[in-house]
This record gives sequence, C-alpha cells and structure tokens, in this order.
Amino acid sequence: MKLNLALAQINTVLGDVNRNLEKHLELIKEARNKGADLIIFPELSLTGYILQDLVPTVALHPDDSDPVFNQLLEASRAIDIMVGFVEEDSRNRFFIASAYLSDGKVLHVHHKVYLPTYGMFDEGRFFAEGDGVNAFDTRFGRVGMLICEDFWHASLPYVLWLDGADLFLFASASPGRGLPHTNNGCQPGKLDSARWVDEINRAYAGLFTSFVVHTNRVGYEDGLNFWGGASAYNPDGEPIIQGPQHQEALVMTELDLNQLHRTRARLPLLRDEKPSLVLKEITRINQNRHTDR
Repeated sequence: MKLNLALAQINTVLGDVNRNLEKHLELIKEARNKGADLIIFPELSLTGYILQDLVPTVALHPDDSDPVFNQLLEASRAIDIMVGFVEEDSRNRFFIASAYLSDGKVLHVHHKVYLPTYGMFDEGRFFAEGDGVNAFDTRFGRVGMLICEDFWHASLPYVLWLDGADLFLFASASPGRGLPHTNNGCQPGKLDSARWVDEINRAYAGLFTSFVVHTNRVGYEDGLNFWGGASAYNPDGEPIIQGPQHQEALVMTELDLNQLHRTRARLPLLRDEKPSLVLKEITRINQNRHTDR
C-alpha cells in the first residue's frame, strides 16, 4: 500500500485565522491535485505561535459548528488533513492542538502535553497541558500525533508505539537556535535546532521500526526565525525526503507502507518488547519518588 503525503511547511500570519485558513484551503487543493492522500500542517498553523494574550481570540472548536472547521471538514472529504490550532474546551481552558480530519469527520484531536516554559518559550503561561496520548485508526493504518516538545520526551512516542501507531505525525513551530554546522568543513549546514530534530526523528523511526513524518513552519514572528525542513523517515531509520530550509514549500513524498512488514520481519523489536516489565519498573520508580518526598 502506498501513501502519498504532502508536507506543508508554511509561514503563518500571527492571529489572523481567516487569512491562514485561505492559505490552508489553497494548499489542500494543490496537494489534492498533485495526488496527495494526506496533507500535514505545522503546529498552530491556523493561528501563529507567539500568541500570548491573543489566545482566547483565536481559539476554535473542532466540529462542523465552527465556521473555520466547517470548511476544513468539507475539504477533508477529498483528502485527509492534519491541522494545528488552539482549542477551547467547555471549561474555557485553551490547548495547543492538532486535529486529524478525514471524510468530513474529526478522527482525533491531540492536546500538547509538554509545554516548554524556559529560555525563549513561555507556553505554560497561556495554555493548559494535555493529559493523555493515544493512537487512532485511519484508512492508512494506525497513527499517532505529537506536537513539538512532546517528541523530545521519549515516553510519548513509546506509548504511541505500544498503542499500535505505525505512522508518527509530528508537527512543530520550531525556531532556529544555535550556529549552523559546516558540511565537510566548507559549506554551511543546518542550525543546531534543525540537526537535533532530524536526529531524534531518525532515531525514533529506527527504534520503533515505524514511519516518522515531521512538518515545521517557516518565516519570522516576533524576532524568531522558523526553519522549515519537513522530513520523513522509513522504518529502517532511512531518510525519505527532506524539505528546504527557511522557505515555504509543499513537499511531496510517497510512503511504501509495505516497508513495515519487511523491516519488522528482519528486526522484530516490537515483537520482543516487554511493556509489563516497563510498567512494573515505572511503578516502582514512581512509588520511590513519592516516598522520598
């Protein structure tokens, strides 16, 4: 089975949901015309990243009663869509969220669990933390979604793997940090932050013998530079595609989902995993931590 992917590394206008929606609908149409089965947008793609006091004004509800999601759900009848937004729940809490839309329905919404509030990041002041993570079924198999800082914590990809995810979809609004490395001592290479993300995603693909796909935004916002660099890795940990740095692009690629069978027949890491042992030891460690306190 083949899955044709479109990775939309876009520049987002801070706080202007309607203008960002127009760009989404244009790219969804372009991806569909190019034969894509699924298009993936970055973290907070409908709103911009450094929202702060704008958070309540851009919040959405992922159902057909919301005028923005109504249009996205209609578009999802022709192509599956993963989109980033701010969700407001019934108790007026606000979450950084990604939604997976298919055939006019919302299949799953993930709330960002880990909110970086250090260095240049201030998410914990404005957003509530997500309190769970689980895989879900799509027409392409079982999928897991994570948002930026989430996949810097190995526990969440591990839980998704045990929950049946064979395709990991990661979305980021990752700003450029660190100095560019050089290739062979002469040509400028990737920023440190780009290199770190690529290395960790490649590691997850190989360790979990699964597909890992990552889409990051581009452009400048309040002094931060977002570097793009969309990527996909196969279950052998080999790169499939690498998007350009520092420019908007609709990156097209194809996943051969039969690679899951070929890799796992050769390398049965999932077969030999011991979740009951992990649960026992995590319970012991957690109990000891509480006792120490």
